Amino acid sequence: MHNILIDANLSPSLVSMAHERGFHCSHVNHLGKTGQKDWELKQTIIEGDWIFVTNNSVDFRGPADTPGSAGEYADVRLHAGLVCINAPAGLNFHSQRQLFKMILDDLKENGGLINHVLEVNLDKNGVIELRRYALPDENA
Repeated sequence: MHNILIDANLSPSLVSMAHERGFHCSHVNHLGKTGQKDWELKQTIIEGDWIFVTNNSVDFRGPADTPGSAGEYADVRLHAGLVCINAPAGLNFHSQRQLFKMILDDLKENGGLINHVLEVNLDKNGVIELRRYALPDENA
């Protein structure tokens, strides 16, 4: 089963949602990593074989048009996966839970994310799009 780690900027209540669905999950706060910078979390994420869920997409995957060109995953050649939640209008508690349910559904249906990103986009009109792609780019 996949190990999922939720970033500090998302609700700790997401952990129980994952547990109810049979996933092993934790929150950055539960690991005693509250307040750590992204570069400090990177080692914990990689060594713990965590699929990392964040809404700090640019900080981890780099720019949307050139993922992997910058960000904490730019030099990572093997990782358990990255989930980037993008919601320009913001994320309230309800939308976090709605999107996380979709993420868990995707993981159950499509399997893990080894060396992949699951990009979750919620636009200002409430339209949700999920997209998977390789990181690092398999064609590079």
